Amino acid sequence: MELPTQTFRVTRADLVRYAGASGDFNPIHWSDRIATKVGLPGVIAHGMFTMALVGRAVTRWAGAPDAVVDFGVRFTRPVAVPDDDQGTEIEVSAVVKELTEDGLTRLDVTATCLGEKVLSQARATIRTPR
Repeated sequence: MELPTQTFRVTRADLVRYAGASGDFNPIHWSDRIATKVGLPGVIAHGMFTMALVGRAVTRWAGAPDAVVDFGVRFTRPVAVPDDDQGTEIEVSAVVKELTEDGLTRLDVTATCLGEKVLSQARATIRTPR
């Protein structure tokens, strides 16, 4: 069973807000010059910000934040965020892999940006919604 895809727009303004909230002011998240100098395609989203957006999708599917029992990912590819008002989009989808006898649902989650997977081994366990 597939869950409905959720889409999240990410702009440079979002990266500025996340940097302020997290304290992560690494210039690869705001300076194209420095990001490209270290081999990146340009400014990239914070990995933990990307993970948080995926976590938001999981909590929506679960119905409540406290229904998420376990959540984990591995970072596969950076999310490049262009310097325009449109930014980029992260699409998050999931497939139900297992319904357990103790009322849990195990999900395999996929996050893509421009058709490329940005996370691997993204999995969540939620209390089965009623």
